[in-house]
Amino acid sequence: MTAEYFELIDATWAPAEMREAGGWMLRRGAGGGQRVSAASQVAEDAEIGFAEAEMAAMGQKPLFMIRPDDGELDAALDRRGYAVKDPVAVLASTPDALEPARAGRSVVVSDGILAVQAEIWAQGGIGPERLAVMGRAACPTRTLLGRDGDVPAATAFMGIHEGIAMLHGLEVLPAHRGKGLGKLMMAGAARVAQEAGAREIAVLVVRDNVGASALYNSLGMGERTGYHYRTAPDPKGE
Repeated sequence: MTAEYFELIDATWAPAEMREAGGWMLRRGAGGGQRVSAASQVAEDAEIGFAEAEMAAMGQKPLFMIRPDDGELDAALDRRGYAVKDPVAVLASTPDALEPARAGRSVVVSDGILAVQAEIWAQGGIGPERLAVMGRAACPTRTLLGRDGDVPAATAFMGIHEGIAMLHGLEVLPAHRGKGLGKLMMAGAARVAQEAGAREIAVLVVRDNVGASALYNSLGMGERTGYHYRTAPDPKGE
């Protein structure tokens, strides 16, 4: 059932506000990115214009999340000139399949965000607004710090909801890439998921992110579902 993965996304990567109105689930992102700002349809008779007005009132450009069963909405937005943006795959595996024992002492687990992790994320373009998203998650959370020898070199955030752990914001510093730290971080995440009793560990990957897709495919993570966004056309036609 794919619905549980969309519930997982909202639980582990939390909007500043999320409310249901007019047949839509509306999200206020507070600068935290697309995932926490997009509207999703919850009723077949939901009017697109209502969602557009609500998002405008929040100071957000209209943005819709299109899930596998949203074909009619997708077509309707296409007719309105909305463009497809960032198709995303939801991948998952059992924690034991990711060799959690490999993490050893090279991956440090914390309940909060350490200053060095914030620095690593900042170098990857994950700033205060997205760190605030991590802080809003009401589910159990962990952060992971990966080391290359004694040097902090990678970080990631994990939330756990209804028996599934979802990893977000995996970032490896450029100078330390190509050394297997991505796999090491996933092994550490698998260890955390196992300790929490999670039956699955999941990630989100933009389909054209070749490097991340290669990492997750090499680990045998399988696609569970996917989605894309539809973004409003520029009002000036530019």
